[in-house]
Amino acid sequence: MIANSPKVTLHMVASLDGFIAKKDGSVGWLQSTDNYEKGVTLSDEEIEAFIKGIHCYVMGSRTYELALELGWPYGDVPVIVLTHRNLRSGRKNVKFYQGDLNKLINDQLKPNYQNIWVVGGAMVTKDFIRLKLVDEIVISIMPIILGDGILFFDYIKQEQHLHLEDVTAYKDGMVELRYSIKKD
Repeated sequence: MIANSPKVTLHMVASLDGFIAKKDGSVGWLQSTDNYEKGVTLSDEEIEAFIKGIHCYVMGSRTYELALELGWPYGDVPVIVLTHRNLRSGRKNVKFYQGDLNKLINDQLKPNYQNIWVVGGAMVTKDFIRLKLVDEIVISIMPIILGDGILFFDYIKQEQHLHLEDVTAYKDGMVELRYSIKKD
């Protein structure tokens, strides 16, 4: 990837066994009480700088509804919600989209934003990977095995080679894996 070219990052938090939520959609398990001595802790300043580096979010409608329920962590950053439903928002930074994802990313978002983060469930993940719209995948693995629930990758049916760019272990036992997508 050329320096300063727009980048699309697919991000998700999952259990060790690959689930993003329990069958009922609950995500209370996302908070870890584990204590990994060698892990790092980010300062408030580091977290703030990281979040400021994200210029736009793309998410599925269920992720959008969950974010509203949990307290909207996206601030005033532009958010595009992928949906076929008639949803409403009182937020100026939220727009709803249904249509061609290639056109959304390549014609609308990449010309306007450098760092685009896709945060959504299995359907969004599957679509973005199949269409080769993702430059990297960041998956945060929580120290829990759920045993059942909603899968992150949900049978993509497409092989995709990756290159491990970085691994970070945190004090709470979460491990973040950062992969770049190998382009064919």
